[in-house]
Amino acid sequence: MSEELKAELLEVGLEAARQAGALLRDGRPADLAVAATKTSPIDVVTEMDIAAEKLITGILAERRPEDGLLGEEGADTPGTSGVRWVVDPLDGTVNYLYGLPSWGVSIAAEYGGETVVGVVAAPMRGEVYHAVLGAGAWLGTSRLACRPAAPLDQALVGTGFAYIQTRRAHQADVAQRIIPLVRDIRRGGSAALDLCDVAAGRLDGYYERGLNPWDLAAGDLIAREAGAVTGGRPGEPASGELALAASPAVFASLQPLLEEAGAWHD
Repeated sequence: MSEELKAELLEVGLEAARQAGALLRDGRPADLAVAATKTSPIDVVTEMDIAAEKLITGILAERRPEDGLLGEEGADTPGTSGVRWVVDPLDGTVNYLYGLPSWGVSIAAEYGGETVVGVVAAPMRGEVYHAVLGAGAWLGTSRLACRPAAPLDQALVGTGFAYIQTRRAHQADVAQRIIPLVRDIRRGGSAALDLCDVAAGRLDGYYERGLNPWDLAAGDLIAREAGAVTGGRPGEPASGELALAASPAVFASLQPLLEEAGAWHD
């Protein structure tokens, strides 16, 4: 893939993520979390999610009409160019519902099945992360680097929990086994931002089971380009079965613990 094409994909991804982020930020009702009926807040979040994906897909269709697309809200087209966009228009929907700032727009571009560009916009943080394969990870104009090596007992580790009750219960058991071995655990509520926080040195590591490709694609590249190691079960890439990103030393210590604890099954 040429550097010119990578640059074009990054430009398109940044434009789409920023516009969708602005739509979500400016379009969220101030009283969303305390709306009068139980269904209306969820309905509004769903509408905003769909509107953001429609905006993103419109930009991609205009700028890159021959590309494929995989989106959280149902878009799935193969394309003919060899490029596929993987889009999560609103990662961290519960945070968005409650007015918490940790939500974002995640957009990645794949070529030949490999992620080559990743963009994560976090409007309430005023931050836009991006990475290009082989060219580092960035927060605005600042280059990112994961935290230096630390013993596991000094590591701050992020995780997430599913909404399926049986899986949540098992994930709680896994966390209970991990907590005594690390500095502390954080639950941010947005996989894309957790991965960016690893890249930015705000977390030493992050793991979660049950993620979708659109949750992972951009943040995984950003973390790797910042020097983190990413993967799943031993010898496997990050996937819905297990996703793990951490500074190299923490990854080497944490992965076998997660394997032993069965973090990859329900």
